[in-house]
Amino acid sequence: MKTSIILAALVGALVNASVVLPTFAQADITDIGTYDKETADRVFPSKPPYSPYAGRNFPTRPFFGDTHTHTSFSMDAGAFGARLGPKDAYRFAKGEELMASSGQPVKLSRPLDFLVVTDHSDGFGFFPLLLGADANLMAYPQGQRWYDMIQSGKGADAAIEIIVSFSQGKMAAGLLPVPGTPAYRSAWRETIKAADEANDPGRFTAFIGYEWTSNTGGNNLHRNVIFRDNGEKASRVEPYTTQKPLGSDNPRDLWKWMAAYEEKTGGELLAIAHNGNLSNGRMFPIIEPGTGKKIDREYAEIRAKWERLYEATQIKGDGETLPLLSPNDEFANFERWDKGNLDLSELKKPEMLEFEYARSALKNGLKLEQELGVNPYKFGMVGSTDAHTGLAAVEEDNFFGKTTSAEPSATRAMHPFIKTDKAVIMGWETTASGYAAVWARENTREAIFDAMQHRETYATTGPRMAVRFFGGFDFEAKDASNRMPAQIGYTRGVPMGGDLASAPSGKSPTFLVAALKDPIGANLDRYQIVKGWRVLCMRKSMMSPGAVTASPAPTARCHWWEAPWTCPMPPGPIPSALRS
Repeated sequence: MKTSIILAALVGALVNASVVLPTFAQADITDIGTYDKETADRVFPSKPPYSPYAGRNFPTRPFFGDTHTHTSFSMDAGAFGARLGPKDAYRFAKGEELMASSGQPVKLSRPLDFLVVTDHSDGFGFFPLLLGADANLMAYPQGQRWYDMIQSGKGADAAIEIIVSFSQGKMAAGLLPVPGTPAYRSAWRETIKAADEANDPGRFTAFIGYEWTSNTGGNNLHRNVIFRDNGEKASRVEPYTTQKPLGSDNPRDLWKWMAAYEEKTGGELLAIAHNGNLSNGRMFPIIEPGTGKKIDREYAEIRAKWERLYEATQIKGDGETLPLLSPNDEFANFERWDKGNLDLSELKKPEMLEFEYARSALKNGLKLEQELGVNPYKFGMVGSTDAHTGLAAVEEDNFFGKTTSAEPSATRAMHPFIKTDKAVIMGWETTASGYAAVWARENTREAIFDAMQHRETYATTGPRMAVRFFGGFDFEAKDASNRMPAQIGYTRGVPMGGDLASAPSGKSPTFLVAALKDPIGANLDRYQIVKGWRVLCMRKSMMSPGAVTASPAPTARCHWWEAPWTCPMPPGPIPSALRS
């Protein structure tokens, strides 16, 4: 709708200006010579340039990266054995070979294009301090005890005790680094420095970021916060935490903190939520958790502003859909994690699922837009790893797991990942996934961040295939055979993440799709396009017997439907028409 308004304004401006445009019935003589139609045609050529690459102002390649990597600066990662820090994570993403915390050499098949180190804001930098026998930590009996346990070979026991103490609020007051303390400030500045030093515009982008880890009752509402800015601005604040009184577990309060940062510094932030599948019905609510009330327009507006993307796949399972939600989709059973919430303290109930998964959220967002005037769930998608090893390594033949204890070994698949008296998730159920793909004009913080804001992104479980998707009203069948579909897509439509204007009279949307396999990956099997729509209830009108109206009865229910459409890839080599 916004696009159509802008276009209407432009047309109006041209019409209003037409009264002063010169006509060419005869040549006009000005103080710089004669201006006739022949001269005008030379100035404004009607034919495109001979070089098809001249004047292109759209992205020509996707950049692949990870918006969600943890290092030893995250308390849980350090407890599970991670010893690689932020600098190591960026070095690894840039293609360097490192020694993993488990003592194994590791290297990516190809460097990534960008990385965000997102260590947990709560307990930021705790484990490096503990391992280094920091004097302030050693002054606490708990700190001294855990250090002694680690030094005596009981590191696993110490790690469990630390995690339990934190989750149950039994850590001694002042032991954990919190914003405003020298220890916390030092860890945050070291993280910023690592990103700024690794950032290499045009070749590799290192973003500054952190994870806000709301997990009340074991229900996952985590968000990764990403800075567009450099360390000069990012260092003016410290990450927002979930622990009161300095922090909050409510997303609304995180959004307020983000707004305050932008007002204070002039910088820019975005937040990416993940693992709705472990939220037990709280990630994409219609009834706001903790209030018992339907979400209002303010919630919808603020969430739509800050959360333009959603992490739809990662090591802790797929977050797109489930067979119960998409019964007609043969691929809906992919990498399911649907047993309970994050710590398996509460088992899953079927009525929770609709408010956890991306496809259902997209459909409910359309419903909320009709009611509130704003769609809170109009997001693009990315994949990322959530690796707690400092290693963004999720290729199927190079998968270094979620934690150091899950790095390659003969027994890692058979070791429980999470085990409670209610359920168990085994090591073999972790997913080798994923990466974020971003169509940006160049490999810089600004360009990639802006493309994320525009939602011109997609998720992959690891393979680096190039995928184009455009929507419009004027595409023709022959466009799919064009050698440069992107030129047509950007000229006559909008890219993934964009908004289509209202349909012209008598026209329906058409879509232009192109894909290119990962050069070192498997062949592409098919396209699959999923359409979700709302069916309005039909009832007989009481005022006009026999007539039908689209207005639902007060007690009637309106239903959302979903249908996948698939198209097998053509046999033989990938045609050049699928190249950008």
